[in-house]
Amino acid sequence: MGLRRSFRSPIGDGVPAPKAAPPFDPELGAVLADMGKGPREPITPDNLAARQQLDAAARPRPTTEDLRADGRFEVTELRVPGPPGGPEVTLVSARPSGLVGPLPLPYYMHGGAMVMGNAWSVLPRILREWALPLGMAVISVEYRLAPGARYPDPLEDCYAGLLWATGHAAELDIDPDCVIIGGKSAGGGLAAALALLARDRDGPEPLGQLLLCPMLDDRGSTFSSRQMSGLGLWDLTSNATAWQALLGDRYGAEDLPPYAAPARATDLSRLPPAYVDVGSAEMFRDEGVAYAGAIWRAGGRAELHVWPGAYHGFDSVAPEAALSRDARNARTRWLQRQFADRRA
Repeated sequence: MGLRRSFRSPIGDGVPAPKAAPPFDPELGAVLADMGKGPREPITPDNLAARQQLDAAARPRPTTEDLRADGRFEVTELRVPGPPGGPEVTLVSARPSGLVGPLPLPYYMHGGAMVMGNAWSVLPRILREWALPLGMAVISVEYRLAPGARYPDPLEDCYAGLLWATGHAAELDIDPDCVIIGGKSAGGGLAAALALLARDRDGPEPLGQLLLCPMLDDRGSTFSSRQMSGLGLWDLTSNATAWQALLGDRYGAEDLPPYAAPARATDLSRLPPAYVDVGSAEMFRDEGVAYAGAIWRAGGRAELHVWPGAYHGFDSVAPEAALSRDARNARTRWLQRQFADRRA
């Protein structure tokens, strides 16, 4: 796909790396140490295809029957019209069995740096942690991955799925006025971009946007992107590889639209309330904090959580850690408040 030919490493461009870094939370750090103390090989254009294969093998996609969990959940795979000129989009629709709606809905984009992951693997946790206790449906969208699909294809897949879901709310037994778009890492970046795109196209109006350690900035120029590179689970070289896989020849372009990298946005007005969640010890920290600040400056609503000593994806790696439980509880309470305020 031409990824290696024009790859520009963010390392060694004359900007010195910070010497100090926030310490990891002791409990999270212990889990990280157990995963191996040697350096983690970054993702590069040369090994990207192999890493995609390894990820798919390490995280096998659960079947629909697996997700139904012996009848606890109703799960349906839907193939809906995609963006103009594009293929159909697969949506995985799920809810606790026996619930009668119309139900509130998180519309969720999976993580994986835009180059990995799938719509099915994120559902067991979402169903257990949100749908079951809060009595809601969930739709997870299977968007095309880079470098096989470049920007704007993955985002357009997500937008097409959102249009279809809100337009078929009665059929899905969901409340079209109680839809929160959300995602983690790359999915968080897609959720932020989707909120911008829906606003500018006069499309569906989400009730909120749930941005968990969101991947927002292609430039790799924040302090935390250098401070935390090589520490934790995500590296600056890996991040640059993923962004170039998505953007191709537009990687680093001055006129890159905000729908490609939401940190580029200059107008964050008229957006749904945001929940922004990052760790103090991850490279996405500063871009997440800056995005929340920009929403406030535009007169919008944002709730920002910076979890002390947390690295990227900490709650997935160490789900039983105290900090992970605190983060899950805070997200659940925010979701509950948004839906309760709408229905009050």
